Amino acid sequence: MKKVVLLATGIFMFTACNSAADRIESTPENTTNEASEGMMEALPSIAFEADFHDFGEISEGTVAEHVFTFTNEGDGPLIISNAQGSCGCTVPIWPRNPIAPGATGEIKVSFNSKGRAGKQDKRVTLTTNAVPQTKVLNITSTVIAEK
Repeated sequence: MKKVVLLATGIFMFTACNSAADRIESTPENTTNEASEGMMEALPSIAFEADFHDFGEISEGTVAEHVFTFTNEGDGPLIISNAQGSCGCTVPIWPRNPIAPGATGEIKVSFNSKGRAGKQDKRVTLTTNAVPQTKVLNITSTVIAEK
């Protein structure tokens, strides 16, 4: 009796495993890969003419401004969801609408030097839907104190 039960169990397990293997083999291999590749093809890519600007020497109290120009070199629309200055003295203004593939855009950065005498290094961190998701723009200046 034990031999019959073991034989039946073995046959059941063998056919169940083969059936599962057949289902896996019959599934198209590239279905998930094609979907992933299609999503990857539609990604935006942000490329700046320059990601650094030096204002040089400026007088304390000056509000210095610079425009960073970029291009969406990807295949999908570029969305900049946030732009954050490293302190309250550095304020970015960025496009709120999607940037089409091949189109250009601008990030205007204002630096208020009031109360900031000496060498200044500031950053603006962008959050986008590109890969990588963050991009950092840098500005520097030497602020000459008021007398």
